[in-house]
Amino acid sequence: MRYVALLRGINVGGANKVDMKQLKAVFEAAGLSAVRTYINSGNVLFTAEADDRAELTARLEKDIRDRFGFAVGVLLRDGDEMRAITEAIPQDWADNKDMKCDVLFLWEDIDDPAILEQLPYDAEMEDVFYVPGAVVRRVDRKNAAKSKLTRIVGTPIYKRITIRNCNTARKLLVLMESEG
Repeated sequence: MRYVALLRGINVGGANKVDMKQLKAVFEAAGLSAVRTYINSGNVLFTAEADDRAELTARLEKDIRDRFGFAVGVLLRDGDEMRAITEAIPQDWADNKDMKCDVLFLWEDIDDPAILEQLPYDAEMEDVFYVPGAVVRRVDRKNAAKSKLTRIVGTPIYKRITIRNCNTARKLLVLMESEG
């Protein structure tokens, strides 16, 4: 099965530095095939024979910790899940000079429509919706700094999500489908 591993909190603000070539080697050493990294924010595409996602996730988290010396959360999404998430994003939403559009990928324990009730956002200023596996948000670039959603940083919920802009999410799907 083709997966993307979304690593949480690496290469952000100079913290938890991970070299993508070394990260790729960790995945290959774990017996995974067709391994490819995409940009420096911790996106690893690969094919795995194993069906036990929890076991695979635990093994990858251990191997990354052993190699780099710090814990990194790994969130796996398969092609069907990525397709459902990216297809839910309105076509005219983008991450560009006029708007900011992010996908907040959710760990299983908070993956529920009720997550929207726990997120601080201003419905008059930004569009936010749940799709299984993620929360998608769009805000005009001029209002991005005013977004209440930034208040989740440091909260327990924040530790159970990993964020990619919508352009990256869409590109990951293209790569998964072209290499799968």
